[in-house]
Amino acid sequence: MKCSLFLLFISLTFSSVLARGGLSGSATTRLLLEENHSQNSNSVDKAKGYMSNYDLEQAVKEFGRRCSNISRIYSIGKSVNGFPLWVMEISDKPGVEEPEPAFKFIGNVHGDEPVGREITLLLANWICDNHMKDPLAKLIVENVHLHILPSLNPDGFALKRRGNANNIDLNRDFPDQFFPMNNDENARQPETRAIMNWLREIHFTASATLHGGALVANYPWDGTQDQRRNYYGCPDDETFKFLASSYSHSHHNMSLSKEFHQGIINGAFWYPIYGGMQDWNYIHGGCLELTLEISDDKWPNANELPTIWEYNKISMLNLVASVVKNGVHGRIFSSDSGRPIPGSITIKGINYTVKAGRAFADYYRLLAPGKKYEVIASVPGYRSKSTIIWLEEATTLDFILDPEETLEGNLLRSICDCSGGVTTKLVWGYHMEICFVLVIIAFLCFLLKRRTIFTLGKPRQSSKSRGLPEMSIGL
Repeated sequence: MKCSLFLLFISLTFSSVLARGGLSGSATTRLLLEENHSQNSNSVDKAKGYMSNYDLEQAVKEFGRRCSNISRIYSIGKSVNGFPLWVMEISDKPGVEEPEPAFKFIGNVHGDEPVGREITLLLANWICDNHMKDPLAKLIVENVHLHILPSLNPDGFALKRRGNANNIDLNRDFPDQFFPMNNDENARQPETRAIMNWLREIHFTASATLHGGALVANYPWDGTQDQRRNYYGCPDDETFKFLASSYSHSHHNMSLSKEFHQGIINGAFWYPIYGGMQDWNYIHGGCLELTLEISDDKWPNANELPTIWEYNKISMLNLVASVVKNGVHGRIFSSDSGRPIPGSITIKGINYTVKAGRAFADYYRLLAPGKKYEVIASVPGYRSKSTIIWLEEATTLDFILDPEETLEGNLLRSICDCSGGVTTKLVWGYHMEICFVLVIIAFLCFLLKRRTIFTLGKPRQSSKSRGLPEMSIGL
């Protein structure tokens, strides 16, 4: 059995050299990657006009200095060859945890698809230059924490090849839901582990990776159980189609594609891949991610970059803004203390759970508009509540949950809360009745004890004196 699974994994890995490409009428996938082609056989340097890794690092740091009032620069790790994986965070309070959604862009997942490196830097600088005058840029800075990783694969870029320094395709290196091979996280590439740790630290609502070789917005699932190419939608299929369509129709010409209807496609229907970042984000990170193919050429001439940027600018801004302009969001509170309580949000009929933030119990649930939804908030130890909404635009929906009505549960929660420093307010608030009963019981016990002591202290009357017959007791 293990041998057959291993052979299956080898087969999937070998087949994954295909990049996201188009399908002709005969449903034949285009091969977008061949190592010989990737090495650029002619004398023209493909990298001419593109930032080198050193140039990229300097550009990121310069952005941080120039826009320090709305940004911070940090690294999530290093590549195989030790190059830092730099991130630019953009917010009016960068580095501060707030009840706001987080969004991330990742570029250059494949080393020979460098357009994302350039486009993400252009996006960051444009927001910096326009956040005081452009409504969309202002909305993003004031209401979202935007994180931009221009290059996940700097080693692959330097080598002008798809894989990293170990020649591993990073978009096939994540844990997979259908073929759980290589579950040892330490055996994965350092770039992959950096992404996984990143999502453990930051609760991203949505994200997108930027690729090249086609012009389409791709959404989950990326794989199928039987490895066959067919449409395989995830629980949030309608929401993903809405997000992908929003990007495509904001784009200059993506929605006009003759290869992909409306410029969007389900990954498994295009062709299945396994170990992809997109599906892992959705399953394990609670993050709705799109894979965006933003240029027909994997490595276009550098003089095309300004045009590609203009074609994608509004789409990228709209996608980031969607985390506050669409869906339902709010916070979860406890009725007995008024404090935020981290819980989870589910939608009836959609088998997917969104967790609220730990510090503020805030949640952001992206949903396709124009529908009725039943939103359910749940917290262990509290009674769940649900509300039905008709969603047209972003809706704020806070939940106040009541503790479960068991004496043991309420007493236990009082004890736990008191140890946490919130004492008088909790006990004399919601649990005042219980405390009053306990005081009465204690007082009755005190009276009973005094009566018993008083009775035992009095001299006992003999049976004669009470007019009762004497009794002999045999020993």
